[in-house]
Amino acid sequence: MSDYIFNPIYPNAKFKTFCYIKSVVTNPNIIVGDYSYYEDMNEGPESFEKHVTHHYDFIGDKLIIGKFCSIARGVEFVMNGANHMLDCLTAYPFEIIDEFKGLSKPFGKRGNRGDTIVGNDVWIGQNATILPGVHIGDGAIIGANAVVSKDVPPYAIAVGNPAIVKKYRFDEETIDLLLKLKWWDKNIEEVKRLIPLLTDSDLEKIRASLKQLLK
Repeated sequence: MSDYIFNPIYPNAKFKTFCYIKSVVTNPNIIVGDYSYYEDMNEGPESFEKHVTHHYDFIGDKLIIGKFCSIARGVEFVMNGANHMLDCLTAYPFEIIDEFKGLSKPFGKRGNRGDTIVGNDVWIGQNATILPGVHIGDGAIIGANAVVSKDVPPYAIAVGNPAIVKKYRFDEETIDLLLKLKWWDKNIEEVKRLIPLLTDSDLEKIRASLKQLLK
């Protein structure tokens, strides 16, 4: 899609309760692919950036979201700035409190887990919390109210607190074919031609079609 200019705010002009995230974020450390949207009928979908918390420039970690993701209202991405010292007798952040400045020793280890990465075609349910440094694989589904503290494999369904993988959306062969196809990376006209296949539920027919496409 390198030659495709993508800049609309609302996927559906009649419904302003969800918007394309890429069109509303301003923080350069939040990187979002085309067609990924956030829905929020309470605060408005343009509020997405407010749900990326403890995201401080001096830490430099990034939130990277792939293409064609569906993110429900109330989802929180907690970034590495929320971490406290792990190797000291106290986890209290004395160094950021005016009254105690200059008294604490240099920062201890803060458990910086790196960038938070959400793959392509990921669905994150309402009020889920994604903790720092988590990698969510392509095609995964995160259940409502889940707290994701560990990586989630492609096409897995993870639920609960802490979130655990309950099952996979498809069998191994179908997942392997989808990961090879990478439909989200194709140009938009190719994606449109693939939509009938992508919205079919006949797995046997789908597998045969994917094998043909990958020849």
